[in-house]
Amino acid sequence: MFTCTGYAAEAATAPLAPFTFERRDPGPMDVRIDILYCGVCHSDLHQARNEWHNTLYPCVPGHEIVGRVTAVGETVTRFRVGDLAGVGCMVDSCRECASCQEGLEQYCERGFVGTYNGEDRQGGGHTFGGYSRAVVVDQAFVLKVPENLDLAAVAPLLCAGITTYSPLRHWKVGPGQRVGIVGLGGLGHMAVKFARAFGAHVVLFTTSASKVEDALRLGAHEVVLSRDEAAMAREANSFDFILDAVAAQHDINAYLGLLKRDGTLVQVGAPEQPLPVAVFSLIFKRRSFAGSLIGGIAETQEMLDFCGEHGITSDIEMIRMDEINAAYERMIRSDVKYRFVIDMATLPEAA
Repeated sequence: MFTCTGYAAEAATAPLAPFTFERRDPGPMDVRIDILYCGVCHSDLHQARNEWHNTLYPCVPGHEIVGRVTAVGETVTRFRVGDLAGVGCMVDSCRECASCQEGLEQYCERGFVGTYNGEDRQGGGHTFGGYSRAVVVDQAFVLKVPENLDLAAVAPLLCAGITTYSPLRHWKVGPGQRVGIVGLGGLGHMAVKFARAFGAHVVLFTTSASKVEDALRLGAHEVVLSRDEAAMAREANSFDFILDAVAAQHDINAYLGLLKRDGTLVQVGAPEQPLPVAVFSLIFKRRSFAGSLIGGIAETQEMLDFCGEHGITSDIEMIRMDEINAAYERMIRSDVKYRFVIDMATLPEAA
C-alpha cells in the first residue's frame, strides 16, 4: 500500500476537500499511473452530492484520467514505465459474461466496477477516482493515449468522448445521413465533432441563440433553435439519426417527430425524471428510441486512436484542484465551454 492524496466529499452536503487515503501497490497485472489531468464530469457532481442516492463516502470523484505510467506489475505486457495512459469510467468487470466476452464491459451482467464509488474487488471497500495523485488499475482497463494531442484536452474523451462516439458508431452514422445533436454541452460538443468527422450532415438543436456561433465553429452545418416552433416544424421527418445529450427535463416527442421512417433517436443525457414518450410517434414511422452507455475498452481505444488521427479533443477550461467546488456551481449554471479539467499538479502534497 502507498499513501495517496486527493480531494473528497465526506458527505452529501460537504464541499470537496483535501483527503488522504491508501492505494494498493501494483499487483502482477496492474499499472500505476501518476495523474496529470482529470476531467470534471457532471456525474461527479451528482455522485458527490448523492443525487443518485447510492454514494459511498468518502467519495473521491473523477473518471476522465490522463497520466504517465510510473510502475507496472511483473506480468504487464501492454505498458511500460513512461508511457502516457488513460483511465475512463471502469476499472474492472466480471470478464466472463456474454457482454464482457464481446468487449462490451459497460454492459457487464454482474455490473462493471466504477473508477470511483464502485466495489473495490482488489483491496476491499470502494474505489477512489481521479481527483487524486495516482491510480492503480489492471492493464485490461487502461488506455493508450495518443502522444500528438493536448493531454489536458484528451481527459474528457474518456467519458464525454466515448459516450458520444459509441452510439454514432453503433448506429453507423456516416456520409449521406442527416444527423441531429440535441444540446451543446460537454457531451453535445463532442457529438458535433464526431458526427462531422464521420461525414454526416450535422444539425445542432439548442434552446440558446448564444450557442449558434459556437456550434458552427465546432462543426455543425446548421443550427436550429428548438423553441422556434416554425423552425422545428420545418425539420419534421427529415433526420436519419438524432443523439440527445440533454440531461434536463425536455419534450422528447418534439425530437422523435423529426425522424424519418426507420430513424433512431438515442438518449445519452440522463434526466433525473422519466421522459414521457408518445408511442404513436414511434408506431406510425417505425421509429426507434434507444439508449447508450459509455463504451467498452476496445471501442474506447478505437475512439482515442481516431482522435489522434483526426486531431480531435475536447474544448476545455483548466482549473486548479482547489477551484473544484466553484466549478461544480458553474456546471449547474452551464457556465463552462465545454468541460472543466483539473491540473493535478495543483493538488496539495498532503491533506
